Amino acid sequence: MVRIGFAYNQKPDDEEARTGDDEPRADEEPPSSSRILQTRNDSTSRVAGAFQPQHTSNRSSTDDEYAEWDSSETVSAVEHALSGLGEVVRLKANADFPERLRAERPDIVFNMAEGLRGVNRESHVPAMCEFFGIPYSGSDPFTLSLCLDKARTKECLAYHGIPNAPFQVVHDASSYSGALRFPVFVKPVHEGSSKGITERNYCRTPSEMREQVAFLLDRYRQPVLIEEFLTGAEFTCAVLGNGGDAHVLPIVGMNFEVLPSGSLPVYGFEAKWLWDRPEQPLEIFECPARIDEALRCTIERVVLAAYRVLGCRDWSRIDVRLDAAGVPNVVEVNPLPGILPDPADNSCFPKAARAAGLSYDELIQTCVRYAADRQGVSLPSNAARRRRMGVARAAASS
Repeated sequence: MVRIGFAYNQKPDDEEARTGDDEPRADEEPPSSSRILQTRNDSTSRVAGAFQPQHTSNRSSTDDEYAEWDSSETVSAVEHALSGLGEVVRLKANADFPERLRAERPDIVFNMAEGLRGVNRESHVPAMCEFFGIPYSGSDPFTLSLCLDKARTKECLAYHGIPNAPFQVVHDASSYSGALRFPVFVKPVHEGSSKGITERNYCRTPSEMREQVAFLLDRYRQPVLIEEFLTGAEFTCAVLGNGGDAHVLPIVGMNFEVLPSGSLPVYGFEAKWLWDRPEQPLEIFECPARIDEALRCTIERVVLAAYRVLGCRDWSRIDVRLDAAGVPNVVEVNPLPGILPDPADNSCFPKAARAAGLSYDELIQTCVRYAADRQGVSLPSNAARRRRMGVARAAASS
């Protein structure tokens, strides 16, 4: 039987966070910062032209420390999906991971570990797999590190002529060159899962920008990306496959009209972690997105070009936003996409997979199969999988 290693990081529950093994020491800063969230009381709301953000505090009462890690429910759901292909060996991506990986030596590793610390944290698990010569799923260490660096990603995309918003990277609040058109949007350069992405990041003036840049520099201890704000519609695209077989699943559209009155049309920290609650879910995603055929084809061309240029493998999620002229611009590339199992949750990749006719288990297994095919690992045959992938590709192009 095939042995499948399962590499993951799991959010600690309240008790673990206080006393358990998952709680980092002062010099262990998962996923990238151990600084306690600071709240700046600011009762003055901005009158921002078309937008009037009502949530002006830089930090919410919810800590984003473990925002990139997965819940026990997601970990269990993925393990169940993997068990359909073979024996699953849990490999928690903590300090014991290298020794356990070497001792267990699975036939292939399914990697969804976001990492413990540092700007290359998402590359640690695949790098160790490569060191021990063990096949693994997903993108290689270079692509994972590149895509976690928003600025380097944009530089690479721009070099290859793939549209993305004009930008500048600053290391201190006074180093902005003044070359961008306002409004702008600012964000930490090395964070994921909407960490550091709040409504205050939308800046209409240089003074607002300097204030928020100073906060982000102090909070996250990393450079800050400043981008011209794209005013058009936003979409999320799930990509499966490799080479000529890579394809975009049905596109997910963002319906920002469901956000609280006066909110920015941004799917940031507030929308993702505060306003979207089990008792009152945000119906923010539309899948398939209600767009015409020409726009769908243009988005897919841009997305697949970015996927290939950046070296993504097996699967990735790519966020796209239209500029004022309606041109799709790449906003973010995530080679470790979120995969919440509950259909009631707003998780784009599983939502797109369901629209393509793939169940949650089939989505996970399809990713593993693409990885196994790349590396010559034999998995149990599955004629139904091939039929369903034909349905998925047909749905993606319809």
